[in-house]
Amino acid sequence: MHWDRLFEDLEGQLASEWEGERAALDAESERLRISRLDLRSRLRALCVMQAPATIDLPGGRRVRSRLHALGADWMAAAMIEAEGVSTARTTRLFPLSAVRGLTTDHGLLLASLEEGEASSADLRERMTLGFVLRDLARRRVAVRIVGLDGPDLHGTIDRAGADHLDLALHDPGEARLAGAVRGFRILPFTALVSVQALGDQMP
Repeated sequence: MHWDRLFEDLEGQLASEWEGERAALDAESERLRISRLDLRSRLRALCVMQAPATIDLPGGRRVRSRLHALGADWMAAAMIEAEGVSTARTTRLFPLSAVRGLTTDHGLLLASLEEGEASSADLRERMTLGFVLRDLARRRVAVRIVGLDGPDLHGTIDRAGADHLDLALHDPGEARLAGAVRGFRILPFTALVSVQALGDQMP
């Protein structure tokens, strides 16, 4: 009986040591996995979950939104209004370079760490900001542009290049007619905080 108890004690110690080593290896493996995780993967997961989040923008601006879609260098989110409602007509496009941070529920934050399905086949994630803006220009959609500096701009995008756009300025609610245009502005993409299509939905 003495030897049986001794062997049982030794087996218990050995099992405990193995369990400790396995837990340490699992923890190290998880740290290594997370160290390779990029921001796009986290944003992709949050967009798939349609996560409510507060987006931090330049100049200390913060907007409550529900994340909607992710592109190559942009993110789309529907603004959450006072009643907690978000609609397609309040969707804005945010260049990723303008996003300073996100605040979201801790559970969603942790869920965004999980490995999701590869979405290399998703064409939307290959669309650049310029591609989307060129489509808005083609469809002659009126837009509201929030820039890094100055007041919001209203107008219609006449054309979008590789890193900038031409905006025909006119009042909100007006069509882009020669008599309604008050001027033209060239805007580099790096000066954009958000773009909102007015009277139409984002592509």
